[in-house]
Amino acid sequence: MTVDLLTLNWGLLAPELTIVILSVIITLADLFMKNGGDRKAFAWLSVLGIALATYFTYQDLGQPVQSLLNDTYRVDSFGTMFKLIMLIGTGLVFMMSIYYVDKKEIKYDGEYYYLLLTALLGSMIMASSGDLITLYIGLELLSISSYILAGIRKTNLKSNEAAFKYVVTGSVSSAILLYGASFLYGVTGTTNIIGIAQAVQGAFNAGFDFYIYLGFFMFVVGLGYKISIVPAYMWAPDVYEGAPTPITAFLSVVSKAAGFAIVMRLLFTIFAAGNIATGEINAETGMPINFFSDEMTFYLAVLAGLTMIIGNTMAARQINVKRMFALSSVAQAGYILVPLAVVKINSPVVMNISFSNMIFYLMAYLMMNLGAFAVISLVTKANDTDELKAFAGLYHRNPWIGVAMTFFLLSLAGLPVTAGFIGKFNIFVNALLFESYYLAAIMVVTSVVSYFYYFNIVRQMYMRTGNTEAKLAVPFGLQLVVLLTFLGTVLFGMFPNVLIDFISTNFSVMDLFTPGM
Repeated sequence: MTVDLLTLNWGLLAPELTIVILSVIITLADLFMKNGGDRKAFAWLSVLGIALATYFTYQDLGQPVQSLLNDTYRVDSFGTMFKLIMLIGTGLVFMMSIYYVDKKEIKYDGEYYYLLLTALLGSMIMASSGDLITLYIGLELLSISSYILAGIRKTNLKSNEAAFKYVVTGSVSSAILLYGASFLYGVTGTTNIIGIAQAVQGAFNAGFDFYIYLGFFMFVVGLGYKISIVPAYMWAPDVYEGAPTPITAFLSVVSKAAGFAIVMRLLFTIFAAGNIATGEINAETGMPINFFSDEMTFYLAVLAGLTMIIGNTMAARQINVKRMFALSSVAQAGYILVPLAVVKINSPVVMNISFSNMIFYLMAYLMMNLGAFAVISLVTKANDTDELKAFAGLYHRNPWIGVAMTFFLLSLAGLPVTAGFIGKFNIFVNALLFESYYLAAIMVVTSVVSYFYYFNIVRQMYMRTGNTEAKLAVPFGLQLVVLLTFLGTVLFGMFPNVLIDFISTNFSVMDLFTPGM
């Protein structure tokens, strides 16, 4: 089938094209600029470009589902919501980077900025992909850029180790994901995600059920690496510790959001939208057993529970702050996975509430985690150590930063008057609504465990002396990041309906199943 490229509605790609043009401009400017030139202007230019792309993305809200190239690339409310998270998160990372990037550690800082843009572009492609091939292109664009960024401090041994481990685990996860995709392509004859969803029941009835089960489990394993859930999480502490702190923040928020975007796009659209009936009858209810909601959600619930337990208990043993937050990020992935693990396919309204809760928590996580990493970036660089003792006396050295970090930690722990509390509480109620009492209990117990290591940082800030005589200066870029994330964490905790109404108005889970125009 031939496609006239000139007749396509390229306006649908305005956010992505903005990032592409921006990365090309910065790449060319970097080539012509002298080696010793100051490239911090690239970061501010990137922030402006990301703001423009965010505006274009915001304009897509409330529009019907549209697509390009035979539904291989989709503009729907699902992808738009995730792109907003990715754009805002990356913009904040750029502002953190202005202070962090040092010629002594990162010699070619121009590469740092345009690789971060290509990583963002890959994540945006993933969020809007309607085809396995398009999705994989976005995934590899994000992954390859992230591998280089993790090891961009070429003279740092931990950074080299982080890059190597990230490449190995990333390659394995991509191979497993591709292998699972090959089975689904083999039994359905298409790589289009909605096309697979429409054909998968026929394949199941034709005796290819083993390959569908195998494809599902390979998707879960391959994507599990991307979102760092149990058992595919062991790379996270080493990579988070070795990568530059702003890149660690990017991986913990933007890359994780991209991972969850494809988890929902693939697992839910293909296996839930297909509404696959196994042919068996539930003896208690007399109803047909559904492949996804009656069988596969059990395995997702087990993974979510183990991820919360292991992530929090291992984080409690850490004295390195970046390793602690890596394992905290693992635990947070478990919380975010709960709505997908408990959802039942009984009505669009109920499904919409479940996934709206997931998106709300991702937005809250964006604020509290990026704010915490902004403070970590400042403190660890000022004290030349990543250990907990770097926070000793922080409140006395800079009260504003100490108070802001306290609220970020309260939000991550899920305590009241913060966005993290509202997000976690909504997910908790969601688990109770679907009678997943074990997951709800695990959420409560592991949240209590998390208090131990989060409040260990608070104790250092307020109850340890440290070098209290030397005041801690905060560069403008970091001040802005801390202020914006602090306001988001507190205001969305005090007035959550503002964000909840925004999501419910502009997001519909049915867009996942709707072919584009």
